[in-house]
Amino acid sequence: MSVQVLLPGALADLAGGARHVDVELDGAGGVTLQSVLDAVAVDHPRLARRIRDETGAVRRFVNVYVDGEDVRFDQGLATVVRDGTVVQVLPSVAGG
Repeated sequence: MSVQVLLPGALADLAGGARHVDVELDGAGGVTLQSVLDAVAVDHPRLARRIRDETGAVRRFVNVYVDGEDVRFDQGLATVVRDGTVVQVLPSVAGG
């Protein structure tokens, strides 16, 4: 099963400059967003630390979307992903 993780330029540097990270997972038993982020962490630990905190939760200032839907309004890290899912990671923008 293949999932694509899209990164903005600010985070791409932590993935070796890649703005798209393809993740291959075994789809048996269902796959969640947590599984996807765990797989990303194996190859890109610095990126993983910017997305999730030390408890494994998505950081407050990071927005994660699964096929365009904000996971904070879905099941969070338990959001189910399917083959071909696109996960987008965006740091929050603040200012005034």
